[in-house]
Amino acid sequence: MASANFLRKAHNGVRDNIALTKKGRVPMPTDSQKFIVVAVDGSEASSVAVKWAANAALKREQPLKLVSAYTMPQFMYADGMVPPQELYDELENEANEKIDNARKIVTDFSEEVEIAHEVRESSPIDMLLEFSETAEMIVMGSRGLGGLSGLVMGSVSAAVVSHADCPVVVVRKDNDVNETNKYGPVVVGVDGSEVSRQALKVAFREADARGALLRAIHGWNDTQVHTTYVGLVDAQNEMERTLKEHQDMLEQELSELVKAYPDVRVEEVVERDRPINALRDAAADAQLLITGSHGRGGFKGMLLGSTSRALLQYAPCPMMVVRPRS
Repeated sequence: MASANFLRKAHNGVRDNIALTKKGRVPMPTDSQKFIVVAVDGSEASSVAVKWAANAALKREQPLKLVSAYTMPQFMYADGMVPPQELYDELENEANEKIDNARKIVTDFSEEVEIAHEVRESSPIDMLLEFSETAEMIVMGSRGLGGLSGLVMGSVSAAVVSHADCPVVVVRKDNDVNETNKYGPVVVGVDGSEVSRQALKVAFREADARGALLRAIHGWNDTQVHTTYVGLVDAQNEMERTLKEHQDMLEQELSELVKAYPDVRVEEVVERDRPINALRDAAADAQLLITGSHGRGGFKGMLLGSTSRALLQYAPCPMMVVRPRS
């Protein structure tokens, strides 16, 4: 870890000055009829994503929609040639078989999850972005067979994460649920930006639905101060003041949501380190990492910031990206 300068503070979710009960909390802006949409392409990563999405649907008491797309390979036919209908039928049948396999994964996990499905002849990007307009979230595997998932930041994943109208969860094939992370915390990055506030609201909802600890991380990385021995005490005092300012900012960002979700236990972590390092380390035992698509350093109109992009490659657990419209 780059620095040992950090501060942790925990809330147990019950405070004397909070009189709110579950009936008095801020209503969750979720719609029980909204689907959790999971992309299915038959890959190992897709199967892990399906299981993760089934667990999310069960905990949220929301329906799950399995979706798959197929397209005719353009290189197989010259311009003006019409492929035979049998080929389209074969592609559709293959997609339906993948859906059937995914459905079995869900029912093996729990028969209580309500399941719908849809297969389209479509670009997977267009299909998923259309679903994102009405979905609760989109769930994708991070390494597929060239259909829906692709590489973590391949063309499909990058397009969906960057343009979706709802939160997008990216699940790598090594992110399977295990005894270490099954009851782990929900980790969220906090930097004071508007999109970070939206991610924080989503994180409280997820922690509440999962009965999980919420670990709120604020990483900061000021320019190193080079001092002489004489100035060492002044530098240390300045560092302590700066650390206190960052802790106050984090508490302020959390304050209203802590009141709104009194049952959610919150751990505050302020760390003098690059946000990507602080979040990656904090998520080592997590069941979900949540970030805004871009933070305070992002320019207006930015689709995906450097921290989110890097974490999609290296996060040790499933990662949810929340965009400004999510």
